[in-house]
Amino acid sequence: MSADWLKTSAAELGRGIAAGRIDPVALTETFLEAAEHHAETGRIYARLTPERARAEALSARDRATSGTRRSALDGVPVSWKDLFDSAGVATEAGSALLKDRVPQEDAPVLAQGSASGLVCLGKTHMSELAFSGLGLNPVTATSPNINDPKAVPGGSSSGAAASVAFGLAAASIGSDTGGSVRIPAAWNDLVGYKPVLGRVDTRGTVPLCERFDTVGPICRTVEDCALTFAAFQGEEPADLSGPELGNRRIAVLESVALEDLREAPARAFEDGLKRLSAGGAGIVHIRLPEIAEALQLAGILFTAEAWGIWREVIEANPAAMFPRIYERFRSGAGVAAADYVAAWRRLEEIRRIWAKATAGFDAVALPTSPILPPDAGRLMSDSDYYVTENLLALRNTRIGNLMDAPAVSLPTREASCGFMLMAPGRTDAPLLRLAAAAEKVLR
Repeated sequence: MSADWLKTSAAELGRGIAAGRIDPVALTETFLEAAEHHAETGRIYARLTPERARAEALSARDRATSGTRRSALDGVPVSWKDLFDSAGVATEAGSALLKDRVPQEDAPVLAQGSASGLVCLGKTHMSELAFSGLGLNPVTATSPNINDPKAVPGGSSSGAAASVAFGLAAASIGSDTGGSVRIPAAWNDLVGYKPVLGRVDTRGTVPLCERFDTVGPICRTVEDCALTFAAFQGEEPADLSGPELGNRRIAVLESVALEDLREAPARAFEDGLKRLSAGGAGIVHIRLPEIAEALQLAGILFTAEAWGIWREVIEANPAAMFPRIYERFRSGAGVAAADYVAAWRRLEEIRRIWAKATAGFDAVALPTSPILPPDAGRLMSDSDYYVTENLLALRNTRIGNLMDAPAVSLPTREASCGFMLMAPGRTDAPLLRLAAAAEKVLR
């Protein structure tokens, strides 16, 4: 066993298993032991699943020995956000409203991940019912931030990111409705990938807004994201070989996406653009004022759907919720049906405008978040600060959800500052290939 495994990429661990250098059982025991003794485990994992992990590792060992491995990550230990149903194990989505909720079967995405050989270490903490980009959750636990012990980790896949950043999982699977994979990835110096809507089966996943909910990985590298994504999809991974920046055209989305940037995110983004340009990419600034309008529509679309899904459960016990989250859900109650329909019709028009404006580019670039992770204590004591920081945290990532664009957040040379690439098309491989090339120069 080696403590180095805790900081090794999932892809390298998979290659070690394939070559016979790493025993999946020993690897899993290393991660379980680390999790059981780490000071922050209680804030990262809602619950560990050691029995399942050991059984899956034993099966992975048998397949490795017999030459029948099911994927490049067969035998690699990962964590799952606590909104994916897991058979016989509580799935509570960070909320007292779902306390002791125990599904009878795995969500299809978790079942497929296990079928591909991913070893389930446990379920990670998250923002309550996934309705916050901050990761603050006084109901269950607020996960730590790898760069600042006083700051929140980003949400809603907060424990997912922390499990990888703190070396307690080789990769993690989260969900992204408005930035919930990409924000915690950025704030913990990781890679986070959000696919287009419908790319991943979300049955058995506790919903927030089903017309925006997606599932994506949080990992150390783009390669890890591609392999993890392929594993829980049960398909071949995207080919990342020979990635180059030359002759790539990258649009910089101006207007609202670049407003109110704090100093460090602004510096990281400008440095990232210079590095991409030096690597051969063509950088073109574009204006798309309709994006600001789309972000205004989000206040109608997200809250109305979230309230429609959760109204009965919340009204049965509103006192069980963190008041900030309750208020956000409750705001959807005031949305008129006519306004909701009109908002969707206008968003669909803006999506067509977006598609036309970005069709000639390989990707659209913007800072993952305009802010650094806020102070957890102040978020608890200052309601205005909570609202302002939460909206800013989600602003840029939400563009990808509103436009239904695949998007990836990459770490930069500035701590907790992500560089985001969004693809005009609806396919994974081209964006991941470009991200792999960008990753080399951004770091």
